[in-house]
Amino acid sequence: MTGPAVGVNMMGYANMDQTTAGIHFRLRARAFIVAESSQGPRFAFVNLDAGMASQLVTIKPAILPIQMLRLGKLIILSVPGEFTTMAGRRLRETIKETLISNGNGEFDDNIEAVIAGLTNTYSQYVSTFEECKQQRYEAASTLYGPYTLSAYMQEFNKPAKAMAKGEKIITKGPSPPDLSSVQLKLVLDPFGDSPPPGVNFGNMKQDIIGGTFRKGGTASATFWSANPRYDLLTGGTFAVVELLQQKRWVPVYDDDDFSLYFKWSLDNNSLYSTTTIEWEIPKEASSGVYRLRHFGSARKTQDSPINYFTGASTTFTVS
Repeated sequence: MTGPAVGVNMMGYANMDQTTAGIHFRLRARAFIVAESSQGPRFAFVNLDAGMASQLVTIKPAILPIQMLRLGKLIILSVPGEFTTMAGRRLRETIKETLISNGNGEFDDNIEAVIAGLTNTYSQYVSTFEECKQQRYEAASTLYGPYTLSAYMQEFNKPAKAMAKGEKIITKGPSPPDLSSVQLKLVLDPFGDSPPPGVNFGNMKQDIIGGTFRKGGTASATFWSANPRYDLLTGGTFAVVELLQQKRWVPVYDDDDFSLYFKWSLDNNSLYSTTTIEWEIPKEASSGVYRLRHFGSARKTQDSPINYFTGASTTFTVS
C-alpha cells in the first residue's frame, strides 16, 4: 500500500502550506516477517501509518458525537467506541457524581448510569491511562492516546451538569462531517434489471409444490425478481408469510424471523434474477391457510426511477 510521490500535505509539521515534492518514504503500510521456519508458518507484523492516508477519507474520525439520555433514574451514556471495564466504570462514576452534586437533591445514589457503546460512529477502544501504559490489545487500539478517557469525562460532564441543573446547552460542538459522497465502493451498483419477455417482476417461476404441510416441514416458492440492492426496504421486508384470518391476509412471519429464508440469485447466462422464499414451518405455528409473499424493487437502467413490485404464491394449508 503506497502513497503518492508528491503533493502530500505536511499536516503542520512544516509550514502550513507546504507539501512534499518527492519520495522519502512512500509506503503507508509495511509487513515485517518476524519469524519463519522452513516448514512452519510465517509470523508477520503489519504496520499502517494511518495519519498519512488522508487523501480521500481519514481512516480515523476527527470529530466524535456523544449523547446522554435520561429515563427516570436511568442515565444512558452513548459513546462511539468500546470502553474497557475500568474505563467504563470511571466514566459512569464521574457522571453520577456530577449529577448528584449539581442536581439539588433530584439525583441520589439510586440513579443508574449505563454505557451504550458503538453509538453513531466507531472509534475503536477507550482504555484508562494505566492501561495505555501497558499497551495490550485494547490500549494499543485506543486511537487518541492515554488521555482519551479524560476527554470523554470532560465532555460528558457538560451535558451532565446541564441535565442536573435543568439548563439548555446553548453552545454546541462541531458536527461530524458527512463523508457519504466520498465513501469507497468495493461493490458496483446494480446496472439494471428486466424480467423475461412476457413476465412481470413478482410473477411465479416455481409455485408452492403441495397444498398441505405439517409443522416442521418446509414450504418454498421462487419468484421472478430483481437485485435487492436497489432499495434495502429499511423498515420493511423482502419476504412475508401471511395467514388468512377472517378473509384478511395477516403477516405473521417476515425476514426478521429465523424460520424464513430469502435467497436471491442471478443467472449469469440470461442475467435474469429470481428470489426463492423458504419457510421452515415452526412447531408453534398456528394451523390454517397461508401464502408466501415477496416484495422488491427494480430499475431498468442505473439512471431510471425505482419501480416497486410484489408477488404472492398460491395458498397452502398448515396442519
